[in-house]
Amino acid sequence: MPDLYSNVHLIVRWLHVIAGITWIGHLYFFNLVNVPLQGSLDDAAKKAVNPQLMPRALWWFRWGAMVTFLAGLALFVLTYFYTPGVGLGATSLLMETSRMTQRAMWILFGMLLGTVMWFNVWFIIWPIQKKLLTGKASPEEAPKLRKLAALTSRVNTFLSGPMLFAMLAPSHYGAMSFPALGMAIGVGVLAVWFGIRSSYQVGKL
Repeated sequence: MPDLYSNVHLIVRWLHVIAGITWIGHLYFFNLVNVPLQGSLDDAAKKAVNPQLMPRALWWFRWGAMVTFLAGLALFVLTYFYTPGVGLGATSLLMETSRMTQRAMWILFGMLLGTVMWFNVWFIIWPIQKKLLTGKASPEEAPKLRKLAALTSRVNTFLSGPMLFAMLAPSHYGAMSFPALGMAIGVGVLAVWFGIRSSYQVGKL
């Protein structure tokens, strides 16, 4: 790949993927590993483990989300709104015969879910966890905040299945229709539900 565009495109795509692995990996860690773990720890163990575990995990979690989000936006522009030698403008991957391509529909659906997930991380989950970890939440307020953070994290986990399906569909599936969209949502949610349900059993001797 001798041209600058191809190299920049590859680097941005790589950054988007590796940051996404970091983000979603930590999301699954929190929901599939940490939730069952926290339920098995007493208060003394939580006080010993969580101050060391949670700040590090949440740092990688939230910045993985941010880099994934920003690199994804850049990748979308490079792929769908930029043509080398021509400049900015809708490409053939975005529009064909005055209609949006099915490939672009899949990507935009995935971007919508990914944006909701990013928003939940930065504007709900992280502010709550920061308040809890710094002791700024009152004893009366803390249980409600924990419940909201857990619920939002669980919502993100369920959204991640359809989101990842949509991101892979343009290259490996193609056709976009209401049945295909329903299948993407159904398969994604079912896979996450099975993982969450199994998380309390796997790892036991």
